[in-house]
Amino acid sequence: MLRLIKQLQAKGVLGLNARNGAYILPHNPRRLYPLVDDKLRTKQLAITAGVAVPELYGVAETPYQAREILQMLENHSDFVIKPAQGSGGDGILVIVGRTKKGFRSANGTIVTKGEIAFHINNTLSGIFSLGGQPDVALVEYRVKFDTIFEEITYNGVPDIRIIVFYGVPVMAMVRLPTRVSSGKANLHQGAIGVGVDMATGTTLEAVYKNDIIEEHPDTGNPVMGVVIPHWKKLLTIAANSFELTGLPYQGIDIVLDRDLGPLVLELNARPGLGIQIANRTGLGNSLKKVEQHMVELNGLAERVAFAQEHFSI
Repeated sequence: MLRLIKQLQAKGVLGLNARNGAYILPHNPRRLYPLVDDKLRTKQLAITAGVAVPELYGVAETPYQAREILQMLENHSDFVIKPAQGSGGDGILVIVGRTKKGFRSANGTIVTKGEIAFHINNTLSGIFSLGGQPDVALVEYRVKFDTIFEEITYNGVPDIRIIVFYGVPVMAMVRLPTRVSSGKANLHQGAIGVGVDMATGTTLEAVYKNDIIEEHPDTGNPVMGVVIPHWKKLLTIAANSFELTGLPYQGIDIVLDRDLGPLVLELNARPGLGIQIANRTGLGNSLKKVEQHMVELNGLAERVAFAQEHFSI
C-alpha cells in the first residue's frame, strides 16, 4: 500500500483532501462561489462578457411563473429545464420533441404538461439544489451536439470539461453519455470520461465505472483518436474563465453545437477528480508547474500556448 501511495504521489495524483486543502480553500475566495454555483448568474455573467452560452428561453421563480413557462413552451418543440443551483446533473429534464400526449424526453419517455409543471415546482422547492434551498428553474435551448460525437455517445449531449488554474488550462476530458447515465454527461451517473491530449485535442483512453476502456459500451465504437473541433478556441474560452469569475481554480464545461459551435454550459468551483483517471495522470504536477510560472503568464494567448506545450500527454 505504501508503495502504491508513493507511485500516485510521484504522478501528482490529487485526492479530495489535497485538492481542497492545497488549491480550493487557499486560492478560491468563498465570496465568488455564487458566481458559479448559480447557473443563472453564470449565464448572465457570460452573456455580459460576450461569451456564447445556450439561449435562455425563460426563468421560473414562482409557481405562477411556472404556469407562464408552460404557455411559453407552446412555441418550442425541444428545450432543457434545469435547476439554477443543481449539481451533478440532478433535476435536468431534456425534451427532444412533441407527441400527441405531450412531450418526448431524451430517454424516450412521454412527459405531459402536468408532469413538466410538477418538475418545475419540485425544482423551485429545492429538491435538486445544493443544500436543498429554494431554487429557480431555467428553460433554455437544447444543444444539438457536433456530428464528430455521433458514433461515441448515447442518447445525450457530450461535453468537454477543462480544469483551469490561474487562467491556464491544465487538464481536459470529454464526458460521453451512456445508457447507464440516462443520456447525461456526469461520471457519477455512469457517463464515460475520455482523456484529451492538451496539445492537439485528440482523445485518449477512457474511464467507465472505474474501468479503463477503449470503446463506447453502447455503440461499440472506439473513443480514442477523435480530434475535437475548435480545440484552440476551447482552450481560449477555458483560459478566459479566470477573468470571467476571478476564481483561480475551476472547471469549465463546454458543449459543441453543430450549428453554433462552442457554448459554455457551466462553471464549477469544485470540479471532480475523475479527470485524472481518464488522463492516466495526476493534476498535482501540472498545478505546481503553473505556480512556478505564473508571473510569466499574463496574456490569454501565452497561457493557452503554455498549456499546449507543457501538458501534452
